Amino acid sequence: MRHFKYSFLVTALGLTAAFLWGGTTGLLITAILGILEVSLSFDNAVVNASVLKDMDPKWQSRFLTWGILIAVFGMRLLFPIAIVAVVAHLGMAEVVQMALKDPDTYSAHLHASHVEISVFGGMFLLMVFFSFLFDESKDLHWLGVIEKKLATVGKLESIEMVVSLGILWILQGFLPPEARLSGMLSGISGIMLFVLIHSISGLFEQEEGEAIAHGVKRAGVMGFLYLEVLDASFSFDGVIGAFAITKDVIIIMLGLAIGAMFVRCITVYMVRMGTLDEYVFLEHGAHYAIGALAFIMLISTQIEVPEVVTGLIGATFISLALFSSIRYRKRELIQEQAT
Repeated sequence: MRHFKYSFLVTALGLTAAFLWGGTTGLLITAILGILEVSLSFDNAVVNASVLKDMDPKWQSRFLTWGILIAVFGMRLLFPIAIVAVVAHLGMAEVVQMALKDPDTYSAHLHASHVEISVFGGMFLLMVFFSFLFDESKDLHWLGVIEKKLATVGKLESIEMVVSLGILWILQGFLPPEARLSGMLSGISGIMLFVLIHSISGLFEQEEGEAIAHGVKRAGVMGFLYLEVLDASFSFDGVIGAFAITKDVIIIMLGLAIGAMFVRCITVYMVRMGTLDEYVFLEHGAHYAIGALAFIMLISTQIEVPEVVTGLIGATFISLALFSSIRYRKRELIQEQAT
């Protein structure tokens, strides 16, 4: 339980603040939003763990401290306000007043930018998925021959970008004429951000046998930035979807903050307990769940996809990967005993 002490602390503070702000109703809705955030973001925790396990313990700690502040106040409060300010051509202070005093109008403005948000987040997550799918350095393949064949495609330079841009090009044909330009720019921005983060990270990779503390620190910075952008991409739909439950931005922020803290603690727990090393296909399942989420975000520009569907798909991939990992471990033990 010690790995989740910060989660329980944030939960206690969040629920207390929710009760003081919105009474019993506010308390109940905050708890519901927190539970939904955790249930829909487990795949995010697995992928985060795959990145965090290679980072310095100091940066792992900062992921829980600095990272949660960025996640709560940055991505779940300030970022939606900034989006509305840009789309509605309003000042930040004016949008803050709108969010607090006229949440229905604020919600309408936020939903009006749904296409741009979904395409940006969808393309970023699609790059995350394709980079894993087309990774020729993978030694273990969950889907056997199929995944192995796809991994060999990774020998083609920048293939994940080519495929992603192709999907974005096809998507434009289904968007309303007035949203095609903004949708294309948003999608390209998502792809560029992914490429930029990984390109800058490459600048700080060490030569074989070389160890420079400054370089390791810089690599930690880029890993931290990548995790925050990944979390942001996961949170886009969650923030917008939360308005279906309540229009109160303070309650939304508190509920999603509780969920985000639990997701971060689950991530650190997986790293400290070596969960990904023990359940070898868990990372595979999480990336397929991310790929499904990316396509759902893109599809949502045309039709509304209930969040429960997204959650069930992610949970299915994770469950199947966990089952496959257990079977794999049993086969390995049998082979070891036989030898």
